[in-house]
Amino acid sequence: MVRIYRKWSISLLQLTCNVGHYRKKFLLGFAFTGAITSMLFIFIIPQIFVVGSLLIIIGNTCLGSSFVLLNSFLPLLVSNHPEAQKNGGPTAVSSPPTDFPYPNGDSGHSGDYLPAISTQRVIDNSDSTDLKLSTSISSKGAGTGYAAAVSVQILSILILWASSKHIKSSTLPLRLVLLLTGVWWFLFSIPSLIFLRPRPGPPLPSSSYRSTLHMLLFYLKFAWSSLYRTLKVALKLKQVLFFLIAWFLLSDAVATVSSTAIMFARTELNMSTVATSFLSVVAILSALIGTISWPKIAARFALSSKHVILLCVLGMEIIPLYGLLGYLPFIQKLGWGGLQQWWELYPLAFVHGFVTGGLHSYCRSFFGSLIPPGKEAAFYALYAVTDKGSSAVGPAVAGRIVDNTGGIRPVFWFLAVVVLLPLPLIWAVDVERGKSDAMRLAEAVGMKDDVNLERMGTDEDGGRLEAEALMRDHD
Repeated sequence: MVRIYRKWSISLLQLTCNVGHYRKKFLLGFAFTGAITSMLFIFIIPQIFVVGSLLIIIGNTCLGSSFVLLNSFLPLLVSNHPEAQKNGGPTAVSSPPTDFPYPNGDSGHSGDYLPAISTQRVIDNSDSTDLKLSTSISSKGAGTGYAAAVSVQILSILILWASSKHIKSSTLPLRLVLLLTGVWWFLFSIPSLIFLRPRPGPPLPSSSYRSTLHMLLFYLKFAWSSLYRTLKVALKLKQVLFFLIAWFLLSDAVATVSSTAIMFARTELNMSTVATSFLSVVAILSALIGTISWPKIAARFALSSKHVILLCVLGMEIIPLYGLLGYLPFIQKLGWGGLQQWWELYPLAFVHGFVTGGLHSYCRSFFGSLIPPGKEAAFYALYAVTDKGSSAVGPAVAGRIVDNTGGIRPVFWFLAVVVLLPLPLIWAVDVERGKSDAMRLAEAVGMKDDVNLERMGTDEDGGRLEAEALMRDHD
C-alpha cells in the first residue's frame, strides 16, 4: 500500500516539476512534511497504531517525491555548470524547453533563473563533458547522503543501546530514533531553503474552476495525462526504453538481495537487532566509499559509465553466488563459508554497499544523458516510478520460495538469475545514439507544450511527423 501511494505521488510530480515555479517549493514542502511526520511518531503508542500507519504512508510518499524532485535538478545543474559553459554549453535558444527557466517576465516570475540551454550537446565517442559532470555531481550528492545516513545509523544504534538499559517501554526507543530522523531531515533541509535557486517554468494550464474539487480533479487529470504522454515519448526513444527495462530489473534485484540478506541474518543466523543494525551501517559506509571510489576507478582504467554499471552488476552477483557455496559438501565440512557463520554477512554487506553506491550514482547520471532537454523532471519521475514499482516483485517471489521450501537459502538460486537479467539490456544501450536521438527529438517537437508530445507518432493530415521518422532512421 505504501508503494502504491508513493507511485501515485511520483506521477503527480509531472504537474509540479515541468510547469510553473513549484519545483523548489514542492521539494521543501515534501521535505518538511516528511520530517514533521517522522517526529510525530514520538506520540504513537500501541493503542493508536492505526495513526502510525497513516504517518508511514505520508512519510514514505514525501521521501519518494523528494527524490524525484532532487533528481530533476541534476541535469539543470550540469547544463549550467561553468565547465559545461566553457565547452559550448548553455546558449540562448528561441524556444526554451518547458523544464528550463524563462527570462524575467516570460514566466510571470521575477526570481532568479539560469539561462536556457541549447539542445546542442557535445557528442563524441567517449563520455561527453555533460555526462562526466553529471556523474561527478551525482556521486558527490550520493556520497553526502550516505555519510549522513551512516551518522544517523550510528546515533540510532547508540540510542537503542542506551535506552534498552534504562527504558522499559518496548516502543519508546524506536520512537526516539524516528524523532531523531525527523529532526535531522528538518534541519538539513534548511540549507536548500536558503541556497537552492528556483527554476521557474511556463505557467500551469488554466481552466475555469467551479469549485476547489473541480480544480483538484483538473490538475489530477493533467498530471496523469502528462505521465502517459511521457511514457509514450519514452517508448519512442529506444535507448531510454532499454535502460528503463534494465533499471526495473536491476532495482528489483538490489531490493531483493537486501531484503533476503536481512531475513537470512535474523532467521538462519539468529543475529540480534543491534548486530543486524551494524550490517546496515557497514552497507551504507561502503556505499559512501563506492561513490568516491568508482569515479577514480573509471578514470584510472578509462571506463565509460556503461562499463562501470556493468561491473557493479557483476559485483552484486558475488552475493548470491557466495550464498550458494553453502550447498557444497566440502564447504559445509569447513563450518564456515557459504554464509554458515554470522560474521560472513559483514564482508558481503560491504560488497553490496560498494556496488550499490556505484549503481545509484552512475545509473542516475547515465539515464540523464538519454533524456530529451526540457523533460528532465518528467523522465526522472518515470525513472522513480520504474524503481519503486519494481521493488515489490522480487521480494514477493522470494517470499513464495521461502514458503514452498521452508528455508531462505534456496532464494539464492533465484537471486543468481535475477541479478544478471539486466546485463544484456544495459550492454545494448548505445549512449551516443541515445543522446543524438534525444537531441533531435527535442528539436523536432520543440518541447514547447504537451500538445506536441501527444501528437507524436501519429500521421495527422496524411503527413509523417519528423519525430516518427527520427525513430525509424536507425532501424
